[in-house]
Amino acid sequence: MTDEKICVSECSCVKTKHRDKSEYDKLINRLNRIEGQVRGIKSMVEKDAYCTDILVQVSAVTAALNSFNKELLANHIRTCVTNDILSGKKETVDELVDVLYRLMR
Repeated sequence: MTDEKICVSECSCVKTKHRDKSEYDKLINRLNRIEGQVRGIKSMVEKDAYCTDILVQVSAVTAALNSFNKELLANHIRTCVTNDILSGKKETVDELVDVLYRLMR
């Protein structure tokens, strides 16, 4: 569960994270369900479904995305943030605070 930096050019580095199979499967399953919900909403629009019915489904997708974010954030804190703090990379706390501010808009 280590973060790796992969340099793709002289001026930009991209962080990556290896996820264990369990974490990967949970996240992908959630995203697959959300993708299906979004396709369902598209189908409703194509079939001229009533506005409030579509809005209810959009609300369900929003809740599912929020749930995904919570799961991903919890995993991030348990692994990436914890590992960085233990190895002395305290700037990770500032990065986490910044992400939390963006998530709470």
